[in-house]
Amino acid sequence: MDLTVPAGGAASGRRPALTGIRTVAAAAVCLTHAAFWTGHYTDDYVGRLAARFEVGVAIFFVLSGYLLFSPWVRALRDGPRPFPPLPYPPLRRYAWHRARRILPAYWLTVLAVYAIFLVRTDASDLGHGWEALVRNLTFTQVYGFGYLHTGLTQMWSMSAEVAYYVALPVVAWPLARIVCRDRWRPDLLLAVLAGLAVCSPVWTLVVHGLEGVDPTARLWPPAFASWFVAGMLLAVVAALVTRIPAGLCVTSAAAAFFASGGAFAGEPTIVPDDGGAAVVKHLLYAVVALGVVAPLTVGDGRWSRLCGSRPMVWFGEISYEFFLVHVMVMELVMDVVGFRVFTGSTVVVFAVTSLVSVPVAWLVHRITAPLWRRGDADRSPAAGRIAP
Repeated sequence: MDLTVPAGGAASGRRPALTGIRTVAAAAVCLTHAAFWTGHYTDDYVGRLAARFEVGVAIFFVLSGYLLFSPWVRALRDGPRPFPPLPYPPLRRYAWHRARRILPAYWLTVLAVYAIFLVRTDASDLGHGWEALVRNLTFTQVYGFGYLHTGLTQMWSMSAEVAYYVALPVVAWPLARIVCRDRWRPDLLLAVLAGLAVCSPVWTLVVHGLEGVDPTARLWPPAFASWFVAGMLLAVVAALVTRIPAGLCVTSAAAAFFASGGAFAGEPTIVPDDGGAAVVKHLLYAVVALGVVAPLTVGDGRWSRLCGSRPMVWFGEISYEFFLVHVMVMELVMDVVGFRVFTGSTVVVFAVTSLVSVPVAWLVHRITAPLWRRGDADRSPAAGRIAP
């Protein structure tokens, strides 16, 4: 492991726990999909809570925002002052690292799923054809109805994640160079980022309230950008403090998660039909994600030791690949265990899917890792690594 963190109150160094927390996020996503496939997305408290394990996506987004913005924060905090201008992460290197880390495993998974459905004919008609394939390969499958392919439906979040990767330098460069003038101004960073965090609630309310808006707009990147910005805010805060109390944060995360099962946070779906409920749910998810990630960025403690344990870190290393393959595996598992869609045991489907997906994810990781690890000293966010 080589997890570089911002040089805040805590000494800069390796934080395996930031990789281990991906285990929690990936397992949560798999669990919520198992609940959906077995018909347990019921509109009561238990059913809504089963759906809320999708909060794993918010954890991934917050973590990515933190990891990717941390090099910019370090440059401002520890760089030469005043001028010459600070050496920010080079755009070309940043883009190359992101592409090398994300694309090989993603493209391999997409092509494999499409190949499977050349012989598997019992799926929905959505997402088939050359246009849909191109859409899925280019992260544009959420822009319009009918492009999410069976076995790849979870990739809507990859469309958002990649959009944030593209947007980060567009936001970070003027923020550091123009707003902060190459100086460490955490007050300005926090103020501007807090303003940017409002974009998701505003977007959600707008697309819910206007007539004629494409319904897929509820899944477009602006709807979830606040989670990524929350991670950027965390990068600034972590550079200012020596300790973030794990007990309080994790307890708050648990409370927010259980509160999200209330009817006021909407029905069991990614984006509830009521705009206000969608905003509430997304805010609660931000609390959950920040609560479990923030204590891992500075200091130490039981939560950090748990997330930094060898099994958690090992799984965290393949969590990206696990995320990519688990839905297709779940489709096949449902057949093997004899469950029809929307029937069966959530626990059984979750357990068997996890057991099968882990070696598949490990294999995908082994195949694609040489394409992005070569010469990389820093870690990429998709595997718990920073590579500015």
